[in-house]
Amino acid sequence: MTRSELVFKLSSAHPHLSQKDIEKLVSTVLRQIVDALAAGDRVELRGFGAFSVKKREPRVGRNPRTGESVDVDYKHVPFFKAGKQLRERLNKAAPTKKVA
Repeated sequence: MTRSELVFKLSSAHPHLSQKDIEKLVSTVLRQIVDALAAGDRVELRGFGAFSVKKREPRVGRNPRTGESVDVDYKHVPFFKAGKQLRERLNKAAPTKKVA
């Protein structure tokens, strides 16, 4: 689902709110999550999951095109851990796919 699809679904579910207000709301919520992560904080949405930042240690990588070794600096990466209710709902409703 894209941001615009989310805004459309929310505006369909809440016709008393304008689409512009919903766009502001979605943007504000996402911006607050990003700002909190950038500050090193953890964001927990009960029943959904938790966003945090993990540090990846420096390592020696490999250029896939040339095979040459490359030093990769440490970096911070976003991490999401699904909440219990989200995991349970996904596992309950997930259709089974056959793997050939």
